[in-house]
Amino acid sequence: MNNIQQIFTQYAPEYIHRFGDAMPNEHRKVINAIIDCRTQSCGMAIYQCDKCHSSHSVFRSCGNRHCPSCQNHKTTMWLQWQMKRQLPGHHFMITFTVPEQLRRFIRSNQRICYAALFKASADTLKKLSADAKFIGGDLPGFFGVLHTWGRQLQYHPHIHYIVPGGALSREQNKWHCARVDFYLPIRAMSKMFKAKFRDEIKKTDLWSSIPAEAWKIDWNVNCQPVGSSEQSVRYLAPYVFKVAISNNRIVKVQNHTVFIRYKKKGSRRRRTMSLDAMEFLRRFLQHVLPTGFMKVRYYGFLHPCSSVPLNKIRTLIEIAYGFEITCLESTLAPHIPPICPHCGGKLKYLYSVLPFMMAPAGPG
Repeated sequence: MNNIQQIFTQYAPEYIHRFGDAMPNEHRKVINAIIDCRTQSCGMAIYQCDKCHSSHSVFRSCGNRHCPSCQNHKTTMWLQWQMKRQLPGHHFMITFTVPEQLRRFIRSNQRICYAALFKASADTLKKLSADAKFIGGDLPGFFGVLHTWGRQLQYHPHIHYIVPGGALSREQNKWHCARVDFYLPIRAMSKMFKAKFRDEIKKTDLWSSIPAEAWKIDWNVNCQPVGSSEQSVRYLAPYVFKVAISNNRIVKVQNHTVFIRYKKKGSRRRRTMSLDAMEFLRRFLQHVLPTGFMKVRYYGFLHPCSSVPLNKIRTLIEIAYGFEITCLESTLAPHIPPICPHCGGKLKYLYSVLPFMMAPAGPG
């Protein structure tokens, strides 16, 4: 048994029995969704082959964003959308991380703290990019993805941003380029990020709960060039709808123990660690996001409601580079429709049978 759904099916009842009274409602929903995914509980989709006209039925997926079986299609659709919006020129990935001393506090106040992380980090990029000492453009564009896990499923909240290498000066109607190897100073971003997060928390009644030592250390911000828009988006795409752990990292489950595969930072060697089944479920569920919380956010001219169209940004970037660069043509693999197992024809979707319409499963 090396499937997350099977692990939940076997061990979640025990987990609920032990910790159910203190369990957030979001965790119960995720447990039920993962167990029910692609079973009769989620209903059924009916297809027909356009060649031999035979009918085929497939159990529907749960669609829960924390279910590892339901993310591939979402990732593909998001990647296709981003490829249509790609911009020429170099890009950066900037990662904002909170210190370890704050993790317990954030985990206990997720909705407020995740929103504060986005606000503090995004405002830092906007403020510094507008500074004439650095870029001097008052309208940057970027999007960020919230992650909360480390390689061993430990709690490690951080935000990855993909940022085009420059910003628009609306006053000059001109694109201000950043260096190919440098976007903004790390130390300045770190100080401002910490200060802005502190200001956001001060607006709540949670300020006194934060350990004082969290403000006495440097906060980690990393910035690295990632090449073209397509390269950067492709790099980040697997993480956008990724869950805390995928099925291919589960080595085996034996004697109430789950063995998972991981790599240490900076090492390519695969290692294996063991977790008690209850600890595995606890680590997985601590990464469940608050209901309705948006983990991917867009800012500046990359926001869908921006008053400055992307075509204008694209033109200004090309002018700044002397029309020497253009967007790469996307090399996305075409969507392959489901295939009939009998004759190889394409399956056409007909209708769905919703869960309440399904006949009860028979005994056994």
